[in-house]
Amino acid sequence: MMFDILEELGQSAREEREATGHEIRVCTAAGCLSTGADKILTGFKDEIENRQLSGCRAKGVGCMGPCAGGPVVTVHPDETMYHNVRVDDIPAILDTLGTSAYSDRAVDTSAPFYTRQKKIVLENCGVVDPERLDDYIALGGYQALAQVLTSFDPAQVIGEVMASGLRGRGGAGYPTGLKWSTVAKAGGRRKYVVCNADEGDPGAFMDRSVLESDPHRVLEGMAIAAVSVGADEGFLYVRAEYPLAIERLKKAIRQAERAGVLGKRLLGSDYDFHVQIRLGAGAFVCGEETALLASIEGRTGKPRPRPPYPAESGLFGYSTLINNVETFAAIPTIINRSGTWYASIGTETSKGTKVFALAGSVQNTGLIEVPMGMTLREIVFDIGGGVPDGRTFKAVQTGGPSGGCIPAEYLDTPVDFENLARLGSIMGSGGMIVMDDSANMIDVARYFMEFSKHESCGKCVPCRVGTVHMYNLLGKILNGSATRGDLELLEQLCDLTKTTSLCGLGQSAPNPVLSTLKYFREEYEALVADEAEATLPSEG
Repeated sequence: MMFDILEELGQSAREEREATGHEIRVCTAAGCLSTGADKILTGFKDEIENRQLSGCRAKGVGCMGPCAGGPVVTVHPDETMYHNVRVDDIPAILDTLGTSAYSDRAVDTSAPFYTRQKKIVLENCGVVDPERLDDYIALGGYQALAQVLTSFDPAQVIGEVMASGLRGRGGAGYPTGLKWSTVAKAGGRRKYVVCNADEGDPGAFMDRSVLESDPHRVLEGMAIAAVSVGADEGFLYVRAEYPLAIERLKKAIRQAERAGVLGKRLLGSDYDFHVQIRLGAGAFVCGEETALLASIEGRTGKPRPRPPYPAESGLFGYSTLINNVETFAAIPTIINRSGTWYASIGTETSKGTKVFALAGSVQNTGLIEVPMGMTLREIVFDIGGGVPDGRTFKAVQTGGPSGGCIPAEYLDTPVDFENLARLGSIMGSGGMIVMDDSANMIDVARYFMEFSKHESCGKCVPCRVGTVHMYNLLGKILNGSATRGDLELLEQLCDLTKTTSLCGLGQSAPNPVLSTLKYFREEYEALVADEAEATLPSEG
């Protein structure tokens, strides 16, 4: 019965697809919209109508990955891709349908940027219309939820998630199946499922892109989690700075409730699951789960000591499951293809794939998804295309303000949770910023410390005061007025803040400083003076 419901819901999109000879997909994610993609989509629709091209249609889709090439257009089934498309390119692209590519804008999709990726979370991005439920269902959407409701008991679902080896993609890498199991076993008359979409790292846009491009996938993952742990209510905590993601999520929730795949009696079953959206006001600290819960409750977003953990006592005091966007988005594929299949990808301790926002001094900036264990060199030089403008690679920064800067000598390191931690960085939510030889690493550390100082919630002294003093010392070093004693004090403050701050954000705030001190210490040493030198009178 449930599969019959999905068959009916996806029928119109399937018929439309079968009747279509050529489908022109125009990226309408935020990056491409900022370069005029809405005009490109309208232009294609108008030109198709004017030419009366039967069997040809244009539709808006989500992010395809090469964000610097916007507006991006692909033509199916020709499998041609065009970058930087302008309205006056539209006639020529339509003229070449089914024959050859319009060479002025065509790109080589056999390049490593496209062939070296493995898309699981992003598999529908650039294919599905994010504003149409039937389009998602026609691609197999909500089949995993139907399987869970008809063929699995909650313990079996959690078993599949455990077998997958999936670890939380929000940064800490906690085993997802273990977290689900803890919430499932918790007592209490009600439970909650919360999706953390408070993506605050500078240079990060992974969660935003997934929500803009494939919102139903995240909702399906949340619904599967709710059935598995015994929750009937969920919250999506999204940054208010993501208006397009919010708009599409709201539309997706309305469509899903109207169709019966969310809300009361999921797909005609005995399960209810209602989802609400809560907007974050831009506080970076609300990415920390206890601060996020406080914000949902209407209180100031400040972390609290743990235990108790949210799985035991979370939202409004009830057991709460919290995962981030990418984690939930991986769940439908794990159910459809099995946990064992997912675990066959990646490394021994870091299974599956990881989505990264590749930015900075690299040829191919954009959104990528790669198997865990791919080396930094492969990501930066093969997929990323290397450093532009004849410059040389200097470092890559992973994990945002909580991460570290990794130098060229470690480019052959496989990217997984443990290896990045050994290098003094973290996976984080997936920001990856490449720096060339013009980068001043002290300035980089000061930039991230300024961010952490500004975003500290102020609840604990080590973070509130320590970040300010570290920021000031970095400034003192940069202007040439620091001594070796100041450098020693900086290292002591890093250690103090790291070991005594209340939450993970304060504990990891020194990482950019510590990693640059470790790998680029000569830059610091060149700018500090011995105590005796610092006391000498200046000339003139």
